[in-house]
Amino acid sequence: MRLQNKKVIALVSKDFEDLELWYPLLRLQEEGATVHLVGEEAGKEYPGKYGVPATADYSFDDISPEDYDGILVPGGWSPDKLRRYDSVLNMVRHMNDNKKPIGQICHAGWVLISAGILEGRQVTSTPGIKDDMTNAGATWQDEAVVLDGHIVSARRPPDLPPYAKAFADLLAQ
Repeated sequence: MRLQNKKVIALVSKDFEDLELWYPLLRLQEEGATVHLVGEEAGKEYPGKYGVPATADYSFDDISPEDYDGILVPGGWSPDKLRRYDSVLNMVRHMNDNKKPIGQICHAGWVLISAGILEGRQVTSTPGIKDDMTNAGATWQDEAVVLDGHIVSARRPPDLPPYAKAFADLLAQ
């Protein structure tokens, strides 16, 4: 239970990639972390890209990122929606400014791009947004997981085991 007393935000919006939300969330809970699903509207059920729903515990505006130790941004199509909310971008910026773990996988890099935190960073993502990542000033690597300080990035669902482990290890520090 090395993550007991750790609190993590897991962002949720319509069409999140089901495994990219649930796998790391459950992995962190197994180690004792509290993970809150945070969406535009508290209590709203958001359908995953493949149909597995997730109900937001809190809305973006209900929480204070200061109360959390890290944030997970799943991929799918939801990052294109999530990055349109100033409150989401402010959460990510807060985590970045305070060197708290930020996990992003697949298309989740779009949220970090919109938050303006990738300049000079080493990252990975789905190859489909490689150009977006490099245009934001990051150095993109074709690796399962890339760890650059407090930012953990991964490409896609087959990379979930090392991604979730890297995030949990970082959170435990």
